Amino acid sequence: MKKTTRWIGGFFAMSMWRRVGDPAYRGGCCRPCDLARWLFPRVGTLALLFFQGLETRAAEGEIVLFDAAVTPRAAVAAQGGAKFALKDGLLQVETKGGTGFPGVLIKGAWDLSGCNSVTFELVNRDQKGELPLTVRLDNPGADAGKGCGVFVDRVKLTDKKPTACEVALPPSLPNSRTLNAKLTGMRKGPFATIGVVADLDAEQVVGVAVYLKEPKLDWKWGVKRIVAHKGTPAEVPDWMKLPADKFFPFIDVYGQFKYKDWPGKTHSDAELQAALEKEQADLAAHPGPEGWNKFGGWAVGPKLKATGHFRVEKLDGKWWFVDPEGCLYWSHGPVRVTSSSAVTPLDGREDYFTDLPKDASPFALFYTTHDALLWPYYEARNIKRTYDFSSANAFRKYGADWVAKYADMAHRRLRSWGLNTVANSSDIRICKQDRTPYCDRFELKSPDIAGSKLGWWKFKDVFHPDFRANFHKQLLARKAELDDPWCIGFFVDNEIAWGGATALAEWTLQSPAEQPAKIEMLARLKAKHGDIAKLNAAWGSAFASWEALLASQEKAPAGAKDDCAEFTTVLTEEYFKRVREEFKAVAPQKLYFGCRFAGSTDAAVRMAAKYCDVVSYNIYRHTLDAFKLPEGVDMPVLVGEFHFGALDRGLFHASLIGVANQAERGKAYAAYVASALRHPNFIGVHWHQFGDQPTTGRFDGENFQNGFVDVCDTPYPETIAGIREVGYKLYEIRRNPQP
Repeated sequence: MKKTTRWIGGFFAMSMWRRVGDPAYRGGCCRPCDLARWLFPRVGTLALLFFQGLETRAAEGEIVLFDAAVTPRAAVAAQGGAKFALKDGLLQVETKGGTGFPGVLIKGAWDLSGCNSVTFELVNRDQKGELPLTVRLDNPGADAGKGCGVFVDRVKLTDKKPTACEVALPPSLPNSRTLNAKLTGMRKGPFATIGVVADLDAEQVVGVAVYLKEPKLDWKWGVKRIVAHKGTPAEVPDWMKLPADKFFPFIDVYGQFKYKDWPGKTHSDAELQAALEKEQADLAAHPGPEGWNKFGGWAVGPKLKATGHFRVEKLDGKWWFVDPEGCLYWSHGPVRVTSSSAVTPLDGREDYFTDLPKDASPFALFYTTHDALLWPYYEARNIKRTYDFSSANAFRKYGADWVAKYADMAHRRLRSWGLNTVANSSDIRICKQDRTPYCDRFELKSPDIAGSKLGWWKFKDVFHPDFRANFHKQLLARKAELDDPWCIGFFVDNEIAWGGATALAEWTLQSPAEQPAKIEMLARLKAKHGDIAKLNAAWGSAFASWEALLASQEKAPAGAKDDCAEFTTVLTEEYFKRVREEFKAVAPQKLYFGCRFAGSTDAAVRMAAKYCDVVSYNIYRHTLDAFKLPEGVDMPVLVGEFHFGALDRGLFHASLIGVANQAERGKAYAAYVASALRHPNFIGVHWHQFGDQPTTGRFDGENFQNGFVDVCDTPYPETIAGIREVGYKLYEIRRNPQP
């Protein structure tokens, strides 16, 4: 085939080849591409290979896998419902939120065995902030789900200007396929430093894909060129070449990766004690910011009305919390303040770990300890056996009274670091000590809309008679917190999957006939349309009767869009309205923080603003400078989650927002919080989370370097420096914001 391709290349005029090889020509004229589109239907793959052959000659030492000005459209396939067009020298892609892995796959045949990197020239065509993209190279018969015959990595686009993202290609690893087959339950494994998945025969690459991983938002983006660069792959450490019988176990008794060393790694119990003594001295030297009251409010700032509970108020154009003493308060703290941050599943993975404790050992206790809020997620996945490495290390560090000593250290650390909030999902034993204000979270336990798409949980049926009653019971079970002056307020639910503007109604129509929300929707449709014939005319449908529509679980026809948008708004409003009514009936003094938007619709945000005391978002970006509420909405906003992480401390996944190293992590922290302090709507930010996730992944595989402390309860000094930098000047920055 290669000889044939070269023969065809010689057959065509050399003048055309010159133009194709000229970068200026590629950017401005599509004549070669037009020729390819004419030729491909006539001679098929031969023509495609010819034009890819032209691309490979674009520059010495390069193999061009894709060029929007040259590659024929027939070489590109949409994935996951994406739409694309080759236009203006760019492969313009549109992807929808709530879909699996939408993007594009470019087909071809390349030998990349002499290459050490690939550059993806990409464009973020949206204004939603940082765009995370996954890039993948495929072998014939590749199975990305099993990590076989693929190379996968991730890149991020921070702004709208074209970005060249270079991804290093790893050398061939002799045992990668065997090891990858055994390495499960982690978002990223030990080989993540050379790609999320690295199991590729570089001589036989037949596809290159660019896509989003389960996006919550709609996105517009583009691909200009994809170019492989010739060169020798970087050398890898010896442990990457180990056979399976030598590689396992790869986690030490402390829950750390055993084949690497790094600053702050724990090698012995004696080092744990030495770290504790060092930190005690640091805490004594940094007792906390001056000018704070016992709640962490601005004691020397303006005094407002004191109600004995937290509330919100706008003062001089900026939103604030007001603490129980009437001081202005800006909430700054970590989520999940608990010793159980590194609970990891053991099922089918016991050989990962060195010397798991015997049943008679005092460390066997940590087969049973867990994070109370997260444990239902383990149960929902039928995970039977876990180990809590972080609590085991707290036991090693603090001794028999480890629970109380860990809690005491948590409060001392927060104040010393310049933090004033124990954010949601934390250990209630720590929260209830009346030393640091806290907030918490409900996850509604109520019947679902059966046809709804699964986010963390399906959308609840607000018209179900149990919706109010169940939430009321949940509220009463937490009455002690709801009456506590140190409790700021509650989130209800988390990162709800809203879909698009019509999604909730569409999911309702795909539910069984007995679904209360569906019965309510049909009652409204009857009132609006009168008879089924009029609805059929409007929808372009052919339902024999209202009963037939009720029984149907098919997707809504295109003509139903307006009615679906209308009922989606109804469901959205009823959700926030009914939650607020029940919440305020039991806890009138407590603040309702909403549902922590990660993806949203305009209706959802506007209804949250109508019924919540504070609108909450989980926002993973470098800064909040570009954040805007919908036009006409002015509300206090609380960030429920943000974080940064790096790969220089032994974990395999940097986090949702990766940075180069720990020094950059501390800087990123300070920059993010300062940007929120400058914004008039933000009244707090909460970091996710207090302690690192487990090296080998939690219930959903997350294994982020996202803690203030590591699995051995040792603080990251660079991060703490960044927290103190902004935390000690919290109210000064809020009062006089400087860019």
